[in-house]
Amino acid sequence: MSDNPIPMHLDPAVVQTLSQVTTATLTTLLLKKGLRNVWLRGTRPIRPGQSRLVARAFTLRFVPAREDLATPASWSSPISTRAAIEAMPAGCVAVVDAMGVQDAGIFGDILCARMQHKGVAGLVSDGVVRDLAGVLGTGLPVWCSGAAAPPSVAGLTFVDWQRPVACGGVAVFPGDVIVADDDGAVLIPQALLDEMVQAGPEQERLEAWIMEQVHQGQALPGLYPPNEANAARYMATKAG
Repeated sequence: MSDNPIPMHLDPAVVQTLSQVTTATLTTLLLKKGLRNVWLRGTRPIRPGQSRLVARAFTLRFVPAREDLATPASWSSPISTRAAIEAMPAGCVAVVDAMGVQDAGIFGDILCARMQHKGVAGLVSDGVVRDLAGVLGTGLPVWCSGAAAPPSVAGLTFVDWQRPVACGGVAVFPGDVIVADDDGAVLIPQALLDEMVQAGPEQERLEAWIMEQVHQGQALPGLYPPNEANAARYMATKAG
């Protein structure tokens, strides 16, 4: 766990703005900045229609199970998922590196209920949950790879929280911003947050205009992306 507190507060204005920007748009904008590996593989919404999530990452990490460490007794250890949950501040999103393991559920209904009670914004993992019906019943927004009955210690050892992790093949640092919707979860590095807040809504407006042109019968070449003439037409609508 981190020795130094990491600021986890996210400006409500940032949350409001990015809540209107899709993860598809964000991956395009980040690609233009040279970042290709920002989509966390295996992070699917546990239920359709979950509201878009925007929050700072509170990271947790598992390693492969080792028989002397991955035991039910470990659940009472000071280094445990239970202790990590108690350290989560309201408004964060728990980002859990489970190495993509599909046959050991990292969290079940009781742990998710505690997170929901603490005001945690959601759970994102490349692993799976257990007690699926109960997890759904907690109302906690979850993005993961699915569900499995066995507990975490059947295949994983929990080792740390609030350190850099590799969730879904993406390097996630504590405090990075996660945006998640029906297309999965995307990382915004802290250094690029302000730029994405500015560029995201503009890209959404541009694409909405392009969609209007498509509905009017416009051909795609020169429209998407817009050439100079179409860019000028778009700018004229903004000016008007």
